[in-house]
Amino acid sequence: MAGGVGHDRMGSIVPDPSVPPNKAVRIGCGTEGFMAAILITAGPTHEYLDDVRYLTNASSGRTGFALAAAAAAAGHRTILVAGPSALPTPPGVERIDVVSAREMRDRAAAAFRDCDLAFGVAAVADHRPAQRARGKPAKEAGSWSLELVPNPDVIATLAAGRPAGAIVVGFALQAEAGERAIEKARAKLARKGLDMVVLNAPATLGSERIRATLVVRRAEPAGGAVEVAVEELEAMPKERFAQVLLDRALALWSAARVDRGPRRAPGAAG
Repeated sequence: MAGGVGHDRMGSIVPDPSVPPNKAVRIGCGTEGFMAAILITAGPTHEYLDDVRYLTNASSGRTGFALAAAAAAAGHRTILVAGPSALPTPPGVERIDVVSAREMRDRAAAAFRDCDLAFGVAAVADHRPAQRARGKPAKEAGSWSLELVPNPDVIATLAAGRPAGAIVVGFALQAEAGERAIEKARAKLARKGLDMVVLNAPATLGSERIRATLVVRRAEPAGGAVEVAVEELEAMPKERFAQVLLDRALALWSAARVDRGPRRAPGAAG
């Protein structure tokens, strides 16, 4: 194999063994010396009520960190925008720590400008307090109410501002199962302009294993519903799932490059 890159039997892009590690040829708009530039969001976000208390969820960040580890180990430039998490940074990963949904949106959008794929694995809080109190308000008797306002949609923001030819993968946590859950995932894919949605259940949160269904965009007939392909995966450790998901997404990116041709860097001559 003379060109420096090739495809394995799963359809992922792999380096030519004749090319030294971390010297695979550039085939995207990412940094020189890497096969692709991949952005991953991971973990929860914290939306502070005051200086002490905040709204959050049970996300451990394991799936996103495992995906970042797999991507970096394969030689891809990997940027991890992580919400609050004590998990260690995988070797070779560029980590950007954030706290809130708005901070995650801003840092991820800036990083995605030079990337080829984005995985929105983070469990971003849907809402935040309308106002953040100063200090720690004293406890008072009786009930109290809290006004919440919507947070920005991080993955939809990335999809709307994607570089030409980039692939965007989102996640959907659904308590429902079967065809109804798949239809909701398809609707989310169409509404947010995604290439793939990873459908999984609440039991995934905090667990070391995941059972997921991949809902992948196939076609979008004029005036019709988006067509999707559905792949149901068996339950597996998150580390193994990360490799499977990476393979599937890279296959989509590779196919898009064949269909659209190489993506030029901004300002490149036409």
